[in-house]
Amino acid sequence: MDCLIVEGGGFRTGFTAGVLDAMLVNNYNPFNSYYGISGGSISLSYFISDQYKSCFSALQFLADHPTFTDYKRAFQPKGYMDIDYIKEISNNDFPFLVEDGLKNFSTKSLKIVVTNKDTGKPEYLTPQKEDWIDLVVASCSLPFVTKGEHMHDKNKYFDGGWGDALPVIEAYNQGAREILVVRTWISGMKSTQSWADYFGSIYYRSNPILSETFNSSFKKYNEAIEFIENPPDDLKITEIAPENILYSGTYMYSNTSILRDYRYGLDLGTQFLSEH
Repeated sequence: MDCLIVEGGGFRTGFTAGVLDAMLVNNYNPFNSYYGISGGSISLSYFISDQYKSCFSALQFLADHPTFTDYKRAFQPKGYMDIDYIKEISNNDFPFLVEDGLKNFSTKSLKIVVTNKDTGKPEYLTPQKEDWIDLVVASCSLPFVTKGEHMHDKNKYFDGGWGDALPVIEAYNQGAREILVVRTWISGMKSTQSWADYFGSIYYRSNPILSETFNSSFKKYNEAIEFIENPPDDLKITEIAPENILYSGTYMYSNTSILRDYRYGLDLGTQFLSEH
């Protein structure tokens, strides 16, 4: 394997944390390049910095946090979910070891996927010491659920899942020929236009470029699924994906659901390693 892609999925990231912790325990990290999208960028960051169980613990902490979610904020600047708590957690509660992360990918490529709010296009940004967590927050900024945008380097960004939720084509174009994709959805499951997609296409109708991003993101996702199922002859793609819908969702979760998904991820990660 030379490339690892970690799909987003809100609190379904508990499953991803289990998969990546199985790899950490077994010292499995043959990758030369990495892509993290939305919640997947959180688990990927802790993986690259060799922080076993930190992502799982952070998710459990967020699930218990009394002010992380608040329906009264739904139409206020911070949004229903206060995504800026990621900074607080990574600095104080479950410190992200940024120096270790930088050292571990110093000879490799790491991209955090974000969507540019002005162009509606995905950008694949390499984190530095001073902006790593900023990029993670940007990649996780779900429109209509969190604050919906995050300023970075004078640009407005939001959730990378709208720009490129499964950047397998981008990875291939950048030279990857053996890709492992850690999924949070069942393998082969295609998407339809979600309520957020539809609402976004209407809400931003005065901005045709951004409106089209919301209108077509599910189509790009489905194109990626088709690419995974029918890759070019010189590309091998392997998936670690749940066989059933996970217990946690993007917005619906509990400590119990996160734990069950995490254990399932550990099991599938261990199974993958036994076969590879």
